[in-house]
Amino acid sequence: MGSASRQSMPTLLAIDQGTTSTRAMAFGRDGAPLAEAQQEFRQHYPRDGWVEHDPEEIWTKTLAVTREVLRRMDQAPAAIGITNQRETTVLWDRSTGNSVYNAIVWQDRRGAAHCRQLIAAGHDKLIRAKTGLVVDSYFSATKLAWMLANVPGARERAKRGELAFGTIDTFLLWRLTAGKVHATDASNASRTMLFDIARQEWSEELLALFEIPHAVLPEVRDSAGAFGTVAKDLPGAGLPITGMAGDQQAATFGQACFKTGAVKSTYGTGAFIVMNAGERVPAPAEGLLATVAWRLGGKTTYAVEGAIFNAGTAIKWLRDELKLIAAADESETLAKSLPGNRGVYFIPAFTGLGAPHWDPGARGAIFGLQRDTGRAEIVRAALESACYQTCDLVDSMRSIDARRGGETGGERLLRVDGGMVRNDWMLQFLADVLGLPVERPRVAETTALGAAFLAGLGAGLYSSLDEIAATWQRERRFDPVLPAAEREALVARWRNLVARVRERG
Repeated sequence: MGSASRQSMPTLLAIDQGTTSTRAMAFGRDGAPLAEAQQEFRQHYPRDGWVEHDPEEIWTKTLAVTREVLRRMDQAPAAIGITNQRETTVLWDRSTGNSVYNAIVWQDRRGAAHCRQLIAAGHDKLIRAKTGLVVDSYFSATKLAWMLANVPGARERAKRGELAFGTIDTFLLWRLTAGKVHATDASNASRTMLFDIARQEWSEELLALFEIPHAVLPEVRDSAGAFGTVAKDLPGAGLPITGMAGDQQAATFGQACFKTGAVKSTYGTGAFIVMNAGERVPAPAEGLLATVAWRLGGKTTYAVEGAIFNAGTAIKWLRDELKLIAAADESETLAKSLPGNRGVYFIPAFTGLGAPHWDPGARGAIFGLQRDTGRAEIVRAALESACYQTCDLVDSMRSIDARRGGETGGERLLRVDGGMVRNDWMLQFLADVLGLPVERPRVAETTALGAAFLAGLGAGLYSSLDEIAATWQRERRFDPVLPAAEREALVARWRNLVARVRERG
């Protein structure tokens, strides 16, 4: 397409607020990336198992990257979409907009004891039935409950309606609209452990259970539609905000997984596998979550999800703490240098194990070390760990599909995205371990792309999901070549070692 037609094409801006960085990206209506800016921000670890972010730093970095991308664009975008790290919890003063405590990050485990109490009291069945979630401190409810109980005066102020709660999307929307809009979308609401996903409303029963006043909650809206306009004196002043979704749902949307049974996996700080489950609330499945994929025109699409807490963090740990590599892309070279894993397995349970185990007490371990084990074996094992964890979840999803009569039909495959999927070696190993084809899209940043697509849908730039799906393009496909017996042996050894880590935890 020529530059003249490119400049005349409507454009969309996505704000992608992640766990370790904030990114802004501009896309054409055809889904082609036009401009990007990204800034990392600080992680705070005040105690073992606690993870926090400074909301003011997130806000400052969001403004900076948005301003930079707008500066690079030849024309103003038609609309803005927001996607965000999910479950991360912010509580702020409605009059000043200032948070009353640091944001408590999704990885934070301080609510684990609260969760154990809920399970011991038998509340887990109620929570699972209403929210589709397992009882775990991963979700927002125990984080918000902790703030209300531990920040001086917070509970009383919340009851008086002086404080506002939100996940990061809600906080950014509030700030971007100068406090005029306190809202979230159904996908983010479904990650709080307070939202009834069948009734599509906040659960008064769960609010009472967690002692959370209704007055702090945002309005829940469709994932595409009018969320407000950017306030004056901010980058993009006057632009409409018309799309919003949690990062994994946005990535699923950006991967055009619009048909029931379509599956994607995103590899970033953690790894998240989402399968489109259609318009029926999925029946509970051991170790997996039922959640909202998106809500459009009042119609809800559901999903089954598996959350892996540590994927890219394992590579980052090897780089920053052990100094085994200087850059993440070295991992591919080292992995390719070996004919096999030489029996070395790395279980990166730094903050416990996520799906399908949900074991906050498990801790990381490296098995199979010998005198001649070198950095290549350990680095390769870290890459393999993301693939084995994916295999655990995909096998669980296969069992769901079998129980539903294999309704998805056709060829099964996995679409992947996120920073780690630039590694060809890892994707080939992933295909081998899964026994499934793996597809990498031409646009790797599908989380931001999904937010842009939702904004375009909300602004009327797209008439249907089919029109969006037509823009998706495959960059490369990886087909499995590993013999089934070898695959089964590798996976069996992995699962045996996971069991040992859980016993230690």
